[in-house]
Amino acid sequence: MALLLAIAPAMGYHAAAMAQTTTRIYVDADACPVKDEIYRVAIRLGVPVSVVAGKFIRIPQDPLIERVAAGDGMDAADNWIAERAGAGDIVVTADIPLASRCVKAGAEVIAPNGKAFTEQSIGMALAVRNLMTDLRSSGEITGGPKPPGPRDRSNFLSTLDQTIRRILRRAAEQTAAGPR
Repeated sequence: MALLLAIAPAMGYHAAAMAQTTTRIYVDADACPVKDEIYRVAIRLGVPVSVVAGKFIRIPQDPLIERVAAGDGMDAADNWIAERAGAGDIVVTADIPLASRCVKAGAEVIAPNGKAFTEQSIGMALAVRNLMTDLRSSGEITGGPKPPGPRDRSNFLSTLDQTIRRILRRAAEQTAAGPR
């Protein structure tokens, strides 16, 4: 750890954040359009990232970024993330059922468009998702989500940065307060 912290500033990592947090970003990566943005923010702030996909996916060569091939099974990547994400972690996904599982586990969940899923909003998101699924299964043509535009990417970057900083600040405050 001492060697990593000694070289971290030269590599652009925020060494204090690395030393004080167990926060991790979990990325539901198979169809995630904002992976590059996640990598940039995570490296800048020194937060580790698990890029989880059903199969092999290319990632930058960086010690903070790990690739996880969860397997080919139905929802294998979702299950891998849901089993690990908890309070103090961040999950990036557009998958509403996965978002619901992670919110219930205490994780912060952000969609690729920058929308945060919370305990207050996840119920409505699930209801709309289920309604759209029912409409599609009855033959209704509903279309899919629109591709993210520049405003969506900007919103995502802002939400991710604010969420990481809030978690790191909370962890620093708890550390300063000492054990209870």
